[in-house]
Amino acid sequence: MNATVSEDPCLTADFLALEAPEGYRAELVAGEIVLSPPQDGDHEAMIGRVLQQVLRAEPEFDYGPHKGLVVPGGRYIPDGTFTEYGAMRGQPGWWEPSGVVLVMEVTSRLPVREHELKRPGYALAGIPLYLVLDRGERTAVLYGRPVRGDYTLTTTARAGAPLPLPAPFGFELDTADLFA
Repeated sequence: MNATVSEDPCLTADFLALEAPEGYRAELVAGEIVLSPPQDGDHEAMIGRVLQQVLRAEPEFDYGPHKGLVVPGGRYIPDGTFTEYGAMRGQPGWWEPSGVVLVMEVTSRLPVREHELKRPGYALAGIPLYLVLDRGERTAVLYGRPVRGDYTLTTTARAGAPLPLPAPFGFELDTADLFA
């Protein structure tokens, strides 16, 4: 895993000037501009089920769907961002993620993007927890304890098994209906 990620100022300027087609999401990941089409209903339902569980168990967190984060070497838009209460207030569209406690991604057709390409950026940004819901593998993978550009703890739960979410959450995510 590459622990140092540099940002190309010309590429970043081109990215920020980009006008994505309506409904598409544009990100700068691993030195490439990535356009993602609107997501299907299964993708969005998974996010909604996680959101319901987290806010039911820990209502003091704020949640942002598709919040633009500035991370070392990139501009990511996770499927979901949980923050300390009030951390997003007054922040611009692209924000350096202070107060972020967990980001969530649901895998696309290229799961390597979520598992390998985005992980170093989130870790370098100091985001404590990174949750990947892998639709192909039917697993929930939680990365934790970021150190020097990667996470040192990985916990995996197969569909139907509980996934422990450590502090600041402190409950088990029920994966039983995530992969229905």
